[in-house]
Formats: sequence, C-alpha cells, structure tokens
Amino acid sequence: MKKEANLPKNKLSGSFRDPCGYIYFEDSVVKRAVLPKYFSQYQALKNSGFFEKAIKHKLLIPHTEDTVTSEFISLTPEKIPFITYPYEWSFEQYKDAALHTLKLQKYAVQNGFILKDASAFNVFFHNGKPIFIDTLSFDFYQEDSPWRAFKMFVTNFLSPLVLAHYHGPDIFKMMQTHIDGIPLSLTSSLLPWRTKFNPMLYSNIHLMAMMENKYQDVKQRDIEQPKLSRKKHLKHLDALYGFIQNLSIKQNSEWGNYYNDIHYKPKSLKFKMEQLDKWVDGIEAKKLLDIGGNNGTVARTMYKNIDCVVVGDIDTNAVDCNYKEVKRTAETNMIPLIFNVLNPSPNTGYNNDERLSILERLIDFKPDVTLALAIIHHIALSGNVPFEQIAAFFSKISKTLIIEFPQRDDPMVQLLLKQKMEFENHFDFYTIEFFEKIFASYFRLDEKIEIPNTKRVLFLMSRNE
Repeated sequence: MKKEANLPKNKLSGSFRDPCGYIYFEDSVVKRAVLPKYFSQYQALKNSGFFEKAIKHKLLIPHTEDTVTSEFISLTPEKIPFITYPYEWSFEQYKDAALHTLKLQKYAVQNGFILKDASAFNVFFHNGKPIFIDTLSFDFYQEDSPWRAFKMFVTNFLSPLVLAHYHGPDIFKMMQTHIDGIPLSLTSSLLPWRTKFNPMLYSNIHLMAMMENKYQDVKQRDIEQPKLSRKKHLKHLDALYGFIQNLSIKQNSEWGNYYNDIHYKPKSLKFKMEQLDKWVDGIEAKKLLDIGGNNGTVARTMYKNIDCVVVGDIDTNAVDCNYKEVKRTAETNMIPLIFNVLNPSPNTGYNNDERLSILERLIDFKPDVTLALAIIHHIALSGNVPFEQIAAFFSKISKTLIIEFPQRDDPMVQLLLKQKMEFENHFDFYTIEFFEKIFASYFRLDEKIEIPNTKRVLFLMSRNE
C-alpha cells in the first residue's frame, strides 16, 4: 500500500489548478506548498538569484522559505491586506497590471526563465502598485521557443484593454464570466472592422482568432510550433508594452469630481471631514472601508493612523482618479476598486470557489469601521432596497458604522423621488425617523450630528452583539 504523503492540510478551495503546488492556511497564515515536480525549477530560480532580484525590483511578492522536506517545500508570502480581481479594477489599474506582467516576462526571459502562466488573476495590488503573486509560474526558457502563455496574456490582458479602449471599462465585467480570459473569437468579433488594419491588433488578435478557428480540430502536437529567437521575443514584448502603455479611454462621469462640483459648501464639507476624522480617530481604527468613497477624498483625511483603506465606488472614472492619486503621491495604504453595492462581485469559478465574492473578502478583511456616506438614498430609492436589508448588509461587515443620511427634503433625495413619478408615494418610508428605528435592530446609536447648512445627518453606530 502506497504511503500517503505528509503534505500540509487546510488547502485553499480555489487552489487546485497548478500541479506544481497550492495555497494553504496554517493558523490563519497564508502559505504556499511547492511539490516535488517543481523542485528543479524552484531551486534554479532560488540559486540563480532570480527570486531575490525579482523581489528587489518589486516584480514578485516577497516570500520566506519555512520548511524543506522530500515531499514539499513550504513558503510564506508577504501578507496582502485585501485582494481585488480584474473585474474590480479601473482602466489604469488594468493597464498597469498588464504592463507589470510584461516587465516580469521580459526579466524572466533575460535571465533564462519564462512565465508559463500569464493570468490576470495572478496580479494583485499591494502597497499602491501591482505585484505578481504566483511564485510557481516560472519555467526554464528554451532557446527559439515561443511564449506558450502568450495566448493567455492576450485573452487576460490585451483583449480586455483593447475592448475597453473602444467600448468603455465596463467591458472588464466580462472577466467575471470568462475567468480564463475573453476568447479570441469574441474579442475579434467585438472590435471595429478597421482594427484589422492595425498591425498589432491584426497579428495578435484577429489573425490568432482565425488560426485558432482553423486548427480547432487539429491536435496540438500535430501543429508545427513556430520558432522565436530570444531577440525577437524581447522585441515583441517591447512592442506590446508600448502599445498597451499608449491605450486610453474616453469616459464621462457624474461622480468623478463629486467633491469639487456639487452638494457641499466649503464650511459644510470642512465640518463633515473634521467630524469623520474625530470619530475614526476615537475608535483607533487601523483598517477602514469606504463604500461609495468616490475618488478617496474623505479617506485621505484619515490617513495618519490607518494601515489600510479600501475605497470602493461604482463609478469607474472616480476609481481611476483615486488610483492616479495613489500613484502620484506614492501612497501605500489605499486600495481603490470598483464596487457596486446593488450588484456586488459574486463567487465564480469551479464549484463557485475559485474567486471569492467581494462580500466574503470584505468580511474577511474585518475593517474596524465602515463609511457609508451619502449612499443610502441611492440604495433605497434607486435600488428599491428596504432599510431592513441595508442595515443587515452593513452589520455583516464591521462592528462600527459611520453612515450619512440625506433627509427627505435634501435636493438629491428630492431628485430621486421625482424620478419615481407616479410611484413617488410608494417611498413614504424614506424618513430619518424610520431609518433610525430600523437600524436600531442592528446597531446601537453612539452619536448623531447634523451637517451645517445641509439636510444631511451623520450617524456613528456600533453593531449589536
């Protein structure tokens, strides 16, 4: 009888695709097991100094080696406070993730290795920048061989970015249902016909789609593999890098300049910011979640003592503005993401276990405080969500909630009610009294303050335990 290998248990449910290793938990610490079939690559990467240099250049997530046996090697990667997925990125985030992958591939080829996996899900945002997290995604480079993961790069990065260039960043939501990348044939069909005259798009998308269709019934081993010298390989990577770097989008936004254009007089906004800062500082928060946080303006007033701030917003332009500010000021504790409260990212992948929903990740993040500023009227009136369900939603995420309630005579609330036309009287429940009554079933009211010269009230609440 074959003896069962003494391998680490508590394996991450979504970590099953790579035969060379997997992610597991040890006392809530994330670890990576390297299996024997990858030992030769791992030792070569380690002994050559590749890992050390890639980590130094911030291309690869740092890790420490914990255990070495004949059955497995255990690594502990640096902890990433919060994970976001490609369909939660803004255009600039997605672009930077693609460029980062190309940098890593170029560095690998220059040092005798190659990326065997170019999935967008192998890139997270950490310390304000993209970082590659799969330590086992490298193999030995063979001279004159093509990049076998190139199709994966195209379907995971080039296709979404080019489609977003022509159709807008909402196209990234397709990655929820295409977690292995947007198919070449689909991308080709969605691109304007004139793109066939673009050498980069013709050769790397349209022609590849035609070839894939032509040889779909032919066994891979029967297809003659093209030769590609190292020099041409690196030149191709440079061309891809320059093309992606120059991609842009046009997008209009109602909320991208929210704090510059509407809703608050300077004194009212100053009062609001100071009150929020006082409350957050008073509970000594180290992790903060800002739902509907726009471009991060509010969260940035509370930076001095907070280790990690997750700012989610439905508006892609606002998230892009936030990310650009993160880059401009080299911030390390801000994580911008696309977040639609009315349609949050679900569990996806095999057995609905490969990619966790945004709600599961937020609950695991365990923010010390959640900010929900000027968003409840959109949830209740635009989304038709009852106060009961809104309160239940917020109670799942953190013990402390700071919520702003625009009263019924607030101009924005009035606008939303008028949009209901003859059904306006169906929303008589939208009053501050009813809001307080319902939320009292889930939260204790600690303090409430009216924002001067507005029809808005700030509430500091603690979850009922």
